[in-house]
Amino acid sequence: MEQKKIIITGGGTGGHIFPAIAIADAIKKAKPDAEILFVGAIGRMEMVRIPEAGYKIVGLPVAGFQRKLSFGNIIKNFDALFKLPICMFKAHKIIKQFKPNIVIGVGGYASGPVMKSAANKDIPTLIQEQNSFPGVTNKLLSKKATKICVAYPEMERFFQKEKIIFTGNPIRRALLINVNKDEAYKEFGLQTDKKTILVLGGSLGAKSINIGIKDKLNLLENSDLQMIWQTGHNYFDEMKHIVKTLKMKNIKVMSFIKRMDAAYSIADVVISRAGAGTISELALLGKATILVPSPNVAEDHQTKNAMALVNKNAAILVKDNQTSEKLLQQTIDLIYNENKINELNKNIVEFAKHDADNMIAEEVMKIINK
Repeated sequence: MEQKKIIITGGGTGGHIFPAIAIADAIKKAKPDAEILFVGAIGRMEMVRIPEAGYKIVGLPVAGFQRKLSFGNIIKNFDALFKLPICMFKAHKIIKQFKPNIVIGVGGYASGPVMKSAANKDIPTLIQEQNSFPGVTNKLLSKKATKICVAYPEMERFFQKEKIIFTGNPIRRALLINVNKDEAYKEFGLQTDKKTILVLGGSLGAKSINIGIKDKLNLLENSDLQMIWQTGHNYFDEMKHIVKTLKMKNIKVMSFIKRMDAAYSIADVVISRAGAGTISELALLGKATILVPSPNVAEDHQTKNAMALVNKNAAILVKDNQTSEKLLQQTIDLIYNENKINELNKNIVEFAKHDADNMIAEEVMKIINK
């Protein structure tokens, strides 16, 4: 039987990259001899994270379009337009040389040119739509897609019903392994007898979340609470300096958390953006969460992701422009309210979808074995 070749394309954020890796791992488990090639965007985090996971990746010089009007964004959009034909040419060349049996798009700047090139050559494509409200690119790509794997119900509003498969979002399998909590506390230099807040702002950082925490750090002084604070690369030096100056030993400031399994295991309450991948992780782990949707994403999809949970009493929402006023105080109020925490933990689990990676891999196998 001939070896099957598969391209997985997309990235830009952990919310795209970690599901992509999970899908690749599930495909390799189902078909160990499959050859998998990733295509990402030059300069984005997938160019580091994918090789770390053991896969080969090639990059396109792609840039995204900025939707907010400003002089700087107009310049960026001209640059993106200039790069588009270059990316299409390179994507065409990658497809021609690698000869994939299928191309899987997980979202992100690189997925558009690669998926379009594959569709133009009548190569089967599969879209993994993570959000409750798809972006313009996936809506356009869906017209020629073979299958569309979704994480939320009622997606026939956007896609052809016969193409949709409800799989949920794949998450990092390592997160589901039982962690020794004593070792987890030790990993972060925290105490086992204190309640723990976990703050997640993504790999680059969420400005509003970081400012919201910084502005109300006094609420944590002399408290019996502790915090793991992932600031992101862009805000790490500033926040670490502030915490060090205040001599707050109950706060562990980190640019990026590699041991997310350990961090989740000891978190009593999580503060997070409302990216689809993170929400999927929180649902599978049953974590009481305060969501701060980013307003700087296509179609405001993070707010729509968050409201899907909030409407079922499965999470609490704090608006991006209200973090300084409300975020840390609401977190503290929640962490001392055991009944509310139990209610949120119970309800968010209803959104969990197990085996998403294997379900997507199974669909991939069906398509390429036809």
